[in-house]
Amino acid sequence: MTAATPAKSVTPKSATPKPVTSLSADDARRIALRAQGFLGAPDRRAGVRGVLRRLGAVQLDTISVLARSHELIPYARLGAVGRPAVESAYWSGGHSFEYWSHAACILPVEEWPHFAFRRRAMRAKGYRWHLMEDREGSCAAVLDRLKADGPLTTSDLGGGRKGGEWWDWSETKIAVEWLLDTGEVVCTERRGWKRVYDLAERAIPDDLLHDDLDDAECMRRLVAQAGAALGVATRADLADYHRLKNDQVDAVIADSGLVPVEVAGWGRPAWADPAALADAPRGRHRTTLLSPFDSLIWDRPRTARIFDFTHRLEAYVPRAKRIHGYFAMPLLTGGRLAGRVDPAREGSTLIARQVSMRDAKAVRPMAQALAEAARWVGCDTVRIERCDDAKLRAGLVAELSEV
Repeated sequence: MTAATPAKSVTPKSATPKPVTSLSADDARRIALRAQGFLGAPDRRAGVRGVLRRLGAVQLDTISVLARSHELIPYARLGAVGRPAVESAYWSGGHSFEYWSHAACILPVEEWPHFAFRRRAMRAKGYRWHLMEDREGSCAAVLDRLKADGPLTTSDLGGGRKGGEWWDWSETKIAVEWLLDTGEVVCTERRGWKRVYDLAERAIPDDLLHDDLDDAECMRRLVAQAGAALGVATRADLADYHRLKNDQVDAVIADSGLVPVEVAGWGRPAWADPAALADAPRGRHRTTLLSPFDSLIWDRPRTARIFDFTHRLEAYVPRAKRIHGYFAMPLLTGGRLAGRVDPAREGSTLIARQVSMRDAKAVRPMAQALAEAARWVGCDTVRIERCDDAKLRAGLVAELSEV
């Protein structure tokens, strides 16, 4: 890493321009990997909660193939953490809550005050995409039930869908989701994939239960947190992490604590966490399969820029038009994305329905990643169904017999 002064500066003539650190594309890639927990020894003592605090947000999704995405996130970084232990780490002891960040995400409970801006925006908007017939009465009824009976699911509250379609919500369902959006109710866990709701005053510690921070302070914290989780990022990267707007990032970036950098080949301004620049990233690279909802790769333009790897979730693509499969999981090895596999399970067999690899160097890592994932979910066999290269397929089958 070398320091260089930009050719042009927007700093007033009376001020002294600060030198801007210049990074190679490989520097930026390694910084990003370390920031996300994939380079260097994993902090097993901090465990799943440590991963959550490091990332700042873990995305939830309904799809479950090997496991649900929020389980795959700590697995990818820590290895074979027991799945019950993952759920317990997230949801027990009041360490986290679910709210809207990059999408529906598990968030560290200490971040509650920093989402005040979003709760205020929800209140100002006045509705979600559903309208309530009797907002005041329906919300009061939900709050009374929670106060009397403790944490409840929508079904417990007597609500759900009116019809067969997912969007055809009952009045009770609309009310409790509105209360979640505006902060009177908190999702404290998922039970059978159903949200469990509780009163915010009961679920959030007293010292955190406030909306005192103004929007600018919320933005500063979330931009700084995104910068630390990404290591190095463009404005678009920082905005995407918690789904902020570009002008919201612009308004606070100078006061976020992040420092400007130039990354070779990026062609746009970038910022880095100062701690990420203090020491050259080094250590062991993790070999693993990644959920498509992993924060290392959830921003597809950033993934293409950093890893020269184009990825697309094809779960919602018609089967006939899929290229890599329903839930293709990229293979991370040696700090690079070297292939992908669309997995499934059949009894005690992990099935690789479709595999693609960049070259022969990816064969052994793919075998290792498949074998480790199989053991983690309780499978004792891996079966390869399709591979886009017959020679690589033969090598993969041979490697699987050895690992």
